[in-house]
Amino acid sequence: MNNQKQQKPTLTGQRFKTRKRDEKERFDPTQFQESIVQGLNQTGTDLEAVAKFLDASGAKLDYRRYAETLFDILVAGGMLGKSLRCKLIWQKLFITEALTVRFSALKVFNKLIRRYKYLEKGFEEEIKKLLLFLKGFTESERNKLAMLAGILLANGSISASILNSLFNENLVKEGVSAAFAVKLFKSWINEKDINSVAGSLRKVGMDNRLMELFPANKRSCEHFSKYFTDAGLKELSDFARNQQSIGARKELQKELQEMMSRGDPQKELSSADQELKR
Repeated sequence: MNNQKQQKPTLTGQRFKTRKRDEKERFDPTQFQESIVQGLNQTGTDLEAVAKFLDASGAKLDYRRYAETLFDILVAGGMLGKSLRCKLIWQKLFITEALTVRFSALKVFNKLIRRYKYLEKGFEEEIKKLLLFLKGFTESERNKLAMLAGILLANGSISASILNSLFNENLVKEGVSAAFAVKLFKSWINEKDINSVAGSLRKVGMDNRLMELFPANKRSCEHFSKYFTDAGLKELSDFARNQQSIGARKELQKELQEMMSRGDPQKELSSADQELKR
């Protein structure tokens, strides 16, 4: 009897097939994209209507499953997927410079992410991905994306860890990273202040990495300071210089401790101590 019972579970296979079939039916990013694009086309240029549509659609469409597709449409304008209709949507969201970008960021993106908290991670991943493909955007599109990122950083919608993407070797080598960073930090500081920027950078360990926006042969405090001061970001230059000074001091402290533990001569210890006190 026991053996017969163990041979019965034929429904297991049927359940597996059902799950597989349902999953295949559910995961249809093309259909999801069509639904979003169609709805956005109907909202006209009214960003309030865009925000309301996206808010309501979250109850009908699976934002959790299609987060990447959703943000490809809204943030990239489908440019990575070469969708003309999506690109038109993006141009509608970012039709002019700073004011509209700011309004789009706060009215559309912030509202959407606060309403559907689980989208935070997907949104941040989308921004990181887009920063790696900056060379695929026009200068105007980069500027708008930089302004958007700065506003979102200032409002806590994404973390400063997105800046990791700007340290990509090719972007750094061609000067794309530094130019993009200027626009991003200007937007961020205009929205908040340098103290907010500094706090966010420290939180993710980025406060000592800003020099990496430049190629190795230009990675100096002097070059960084001149570049960002000339761009109207003296407060960022001062912050980076201060961070480098703190970093150098920590290195000297560490070196002095190692010398003491090795029992180095008093003369060498005194010399290191004097250097530390400068």
